[in-house]
Amino acid sequence: MLIPGLVSITFRQLTPEEIITLVARAGGKAIEWGGDVHVPHGDVVTAEKVGKLTREAGLAISAYGSYYRTAVSEADGLAFDDVLASAVALGAPIIRVWAGNKGSAEADAAYRQAVIEDSRRIGDMAAAKGIKIAYEYHGNTLTDVDESALELLAEINHPNVGTFWQPHNEDDDPTRMAGLKAIIDQVVNAHVFFWENYQTRFALADGKDMWLPYLKELAATGRDHYLCVEFVQNDEPENYVRDAKTLQEWIDLVE
Repeated sequence: MLIPGLVSITFRQLTPEEIITLVARAGGKAIEWGGDVHVPHGDVVTAEKVGKLTREAGLAISAYGSYYRTAVSEADGLAFDDVLASAVALGAPIIRVWAGNKGSAEADAAYRQAVIEDSRRIGDMAAAKGIKIAYEYHGNTLTDVDESALELLAEINHPNVGTFWQPHNEDDDPTRMAGLKAIIDQVVNAHVFFWENYQTRFALADGKDMWLPYLKELAATGRDHYLCVEFVQNDEPENYVRDAKTLQEWIDLVE
């Protein structure tokens, strides 16, 4: 099942209460709560409050979108213990983490090994709490290209470590589709947007030809995938309402 929602960091300027109201009004079903503003790492009181408010509104929590970077964050002062505590308090089934802070072309073997080892460590820690770990699929990390992401997950070889997916901006559609097909067994959720780059964004409806094949591929797994809109045109809440309607229409077409 494909389940529509919102990544909360799309609207860092809004309070959690305002985001919950917005998602419910838009017909969304879930929220991926961010670990920087809305549910800060280690603040379990806020996490418990936001989790309770979300569920009371009839919405699911798709994931905890942390800013933990494997092999990097512990040394920088962000302990995974704090990230995990917030995810538990929030009631999140998945913690999104980042595959380091270097692109695959810049990473040497020792760096990749450090990412692998930390991923296994936090995978074990999260598994003990019934929570899955999944990577952000993003530039300037080891998931910046499909080949590196696949290799990384194979090297980690941990049943509790998977990945989010989103189209890499620099790739064309055939390359993106090939990458999605190759990694589909490891994909948990997807981030949905339509833009040229972060600064130049468009209505999601304009991306129908691009997105429908991706959604069909995700729907064909038979697993549940949360599809959360991330960043909208002009950062306007009403544009999320518009895009949420579009996303639901697409889901209805492919399921």
